[in-house]
This record gives sequence, C-alpha cells and structure tokens, in this order.
Amino acid sequence: MTHTKKDAFTIVGISARTSNENGKAENDIPQLWQKFMAEGVAHKIPHKVDDTIYAIYTNYEGDHTKPYTIVIGCNVSNLDNIPEDLTVKMVPSSNYTKFMAKGDLTKDAVINTWMEIWNTDLKRTYTTDIEIYGEKALNPTDGEAEILIAVQ
Repeated sequence: MTHTKKDAFTIVGISARTSNENGKAENDIPQLWQKFMAEGVAHKIPHKVDDTIYAIYTNYEGDHTKPYTIVIGCNVSNLDNIPEDLTVKMVPSSNYTKFMAKGDLTKDAVINTWMEIWNTDLKRTYTTDIEIYGEKALNPTDGEAEILIAVQ
C-alpha cells in the first residue's frame, strides 16, 4: 500500500448505479463487465489515450455500504464525437492510497483486495476510487490491477 497523487482525467464508457448491500453489486458489476466486453465498448470510444481499462467508483451516497455509480471505460484526450449511449466521467485530481490486486482478476483477486480495503482505517473521501487494468492485466486469469482509493 503506497500513497500517490493522480492528476485529473476523463473516462468514457458504460455505467450502472449499484450498492454493496444485499449482494446487489455482486450481480451488477459482473454484468456491466460482461456488457463492456461482449459489446466491444472499448472499440467504440473515440480519442482513447491508450488501451488501459478503468473501473471508476463514484457518486457515493455515503460510505462503501451506500449506493454508488460504477463506470467502466477508457481515458480520453477529448470529448469530440462521443456516442450518446456512453457515459462521460471527469475524475478530479486527488490523493490516493494504492493497492494491488494479483491473481485471477476474473474471479476473486479484485474482490479480495476490496475486502482488505474495507477493513482498513483509511481516511477515505468517497469521491472517486479507481481500478486500473493496464498491461499487467492482459492475462486476466493471472494478472495485476491497481486499485486507487481516494484519501484525505
């Protein structure tokens, strides 16, 4: 777990409103990932900075037990010609604590890392948390993803 600062950037992708209560996110998030992959959403996003995929957790109504929005997409350099069915999310500059999810990213590596995060005493801001799936996630059954948690 390390501390880092990330400058503001813009994500374009698809989104869903969900909650960790009553197992809702356990269904909603995999369904959103399925849709993202099956519909080739990354290929529909113009002006991508690179092929890195981001999962952004934002618009929290409280802490991690309350409803929030997840956006899965890519970082873009501008917002020209964005398809109407895609979501645009501006991610503000912030301080983060970085965690690494390692192992099978399609099964339990990411959720196990989130469980570790939920059990820390981080001074979270609940503004925008970020999962980053870069080159080390190309083999998702034995990969690595960064998880950045916004902190004070």
